[in-house]
Amino acid sequence: VQLQASGGGVVQAGGSLRISCAASGRPESDTTIGWFRQAPGKGREFVSAIGWHTDSTYYADSVKGRFTFSRDKAKSTVYLQMDSLKPEDTAVYYCGTTDKWRFLKLASKYKYWGQGTEVTVSS
Repeated sequence: VQLQASGGGVVQAGGSLRISCAASGRPESDTTIGWFRQAPGKGREFVSAIGWHTDSTYYADSVKGRFTFSRDKAKSTVYLQMDSLKPEDTAVYYCGTTDKWRFLKLASKYKYWGQGTEVTVSS
């Protein structure tokens, strides 16, 4: 499985941005796709995840109510709509896949990763 993340950019605080992650093939029904982010000098942090078959979503507390994760099965693509962005959301965002929903917050459980897309929120 190859993942291609896109849509990053520079936005002012309070603004919105939508990033995407396209899979090269159709994900298996038990696939969970997650978004993680990594700010300079910090570790990879869980942001959100979606069950490919169930469409269930889970969010980190830091983004709950501001970010929305969705998927388009026909395009094998997921989207992260980010609203009310804050400077602390600045990071490189990575999408990854795992077959273990119960470990969705653990980067070590993800098997495939996209290349990352950079999001910068200016104050």
